[in-house]
Amino acid sequence: MIVKQIWTANAYRNFNYLIVCPETGEALAIDPLDHEKCLKAAKDEGWKITQILNTHEHGDHTGGNSAMVKQTGAKILAHKNAKDKIPGMARGLGAGDVIKVGKTVELEALDTPGHTMSHVCLLSHTDQPALFSGDTLFNAGAGNCHNGGHPEELYKTFTGQLAKLPESTRIYPGHDYIENNLRFTLNREADNKAAKEMLDKLAGQDPNHAYVSTLGVERNINTFFRLTSPSVIAALREAFPDLPEHPDPRTVFLKLRELRNKW
Repeated sequence: MIVKQIWTANAYRNFNYLIVCPETGEALAIDPLDHEKCLKAAKDEGWKITQILNTHEHGDHTGGNSAMVKQTGAKILAHKNAKDKIPGMARGLGAGDVIKVGKTVELEALDTPGHTMSHVCLLSHTDQPALFSGDTLFNAGAGNCHNGGHPEELYKTFTGQLAKLPESTRIYPGHDYIENNLRFTLNREADNKAAKEMLDKLAGQDPNHAYVSTLGVERNINTFFRLTSPSVIAALREAFPDLPEHPDPRTVFLKLRELRNKW
């Protein structure tokens, strides 16, 4: 499986992706907002884009669909409940559905509500798994729930699905927010040495050659996986004095998401 990460350099800091079968050159485009860059990358390598996968229905992820379909004839795939929100969908996906690309690539759809209620992530069936996480999981952060989502569902997705993936799983998010997210981690957990070292290393990185983390790394630098950290809980109590003495992980997650909304 070939993964081509494409930096759009737009105001929203989107990443687009091409997932390619090395044997046939067939490619799946994930959230190809910048269709021109995606098409050029495919042309330069001799790849043929045959499918488009939208992780969810927001315009900064679906905005390149029509131009991409016009030029390639690619079929659009997305969450089955997004059929009224994404024009021209050819296939609706549910949990466990498999997307095949060429002869050698298989990607499993995960039903991951939270950022929106019609969000899918893709998990590769490879020796080292790769997760294409859209706006559910970011490097060192979590998606917001402002436009059609719900923080309770995002918590369930994090703890019930993402946290159970192998530590080696590579993370490919829909946006480059890592620097700001690391600053939030350190705002919430000032003694997080791993986050401090990562921020020192990645400050000002070139997103054309972005750092790719793993779930194991995220457990150490992503506040939304660190729900039992005494430092996180102590700092949270400063913001929410009525926090129970031993808050459950759900409460910690929801309070962190609330703080991140305003941070």
